[in-house]
Amino acid sequence: MKLPRRITGAVALLLSGVLAAVLSLTSADPAQAGQTSLRAADPSVLRVGGTYVSVQSAGGGIVVRQAPSTDDLATAPARQVWTDARNLGEVWAPEIVRDGGRYYIYFTAGRGPAHRMYVISSAAADSGYSAETELALPDGKWAIDGTLFTFNGQRWFVWSGWAGDTNVEQNIYIARMSSPTTPTGARHIISQPRESWERVVGDPFINEAPEAIKDPNGQLHIVYSANGSWSEQYCLADLRLRAGGDPTYVWDWYKSNGCLFGSNRATMMPGWDPTLNVNGPGHHSFVLLDGDIGTSPPAGPRFPLMFHAVPKGTPYAWENRYWYTGTFCWWGNTTYSRANVPGANTNTGWSLKFFE
Repeated sequence: MKLPRRITGAVALLLSGVLAAVLSLTSADPAQAGQTSLRAADPSVLRVGGTYVSVQSAGGGIVVRQAPSTDDLATAPARQVWTDARNLGEVWAPEIVRDGGRYYIYFTAGRGPAHRMYVISSAAADSGYSAETELALPDGKWAIDGTLFTFNGQRWFVWSGWAGDTNVEQNIYIARMSSPTTPTGARHIISQPRESWERVVGDPFINEAPEAIKDPNGQLHIVYSANGSWSEQYCLADLRLRAGGDPTYVWDWYKSNGCLFGSNRATMMPGWDPTLNVNGPGHHSFVLLDGDIGTSPPAGPRFPLMFHAVPKGTPYAWENRYWYTGTFCWWGNTTYSRANVPGANTNTGWSLKFFE
């Protein structure tokens, strides 16, 4: 049956409009896909009421920004809250945390094997911070990318560090805290870069930038960055604590079978796709209310995320990293598998999907 000419013309017009929309989406400038104007690394962001607060190392010190949205953070005024008056060295990856109504910024400072974790605190987000204090982490070894969280009523500190005094590999460690500034007891290793997909780039092999979050079943996750940050193989992966598990016991943790957020298909977990617009996404921040994992999102909707990456088409280099806004959501009924270790070989539960 032939359609009247006026109808076929209308359909053709509609189809051409849809095609134009699709083409405009697929040909959009990748730099517009969540890229902010801030050329920097290691975003740490939390929400306090309707205000988003970020922290960044800059100019040999630490600056804080506040804005009404994650998109506005990059252009918000940067207020310097700490200066390296003692010439401690390189200042890396500050993390802002809110505990008991007070703000704590944890950061790494040092040179070479002397990198250690420090903390400053204030009643206000962007002023009045105390002088730095070195965290007395168990064993006193090289430590970076540390952050505090509370799980099941216990404060914990999680960080990336060396087993000894030489740079062989970076592992993820966890320790109890008796207060926001006081570690207690031993450090416990919970992840080493031993899977093939996290050993694509080495010297050293790396697990770093751990961030805690709690899934809809109440289970703890530590999402971390794998592979070297100097490579586009940099990606996010997940550690999931089994239900009722002990956070200090390494075999109660199950690792995703590949990257969950990365730009190289060969290293992605089956069922997860690589990024379209960026290379080497990593060192992320779950943007939670008060930065508290007790406010972790439920299953269903997407929630704010910030991460750093390099735009596709740009040479991959540290100086080409930008802060990006994105989203994440929970992904159910996901099995992580392992072999030749104590405990069950598989664990099924919530995982995460990340979106540019």
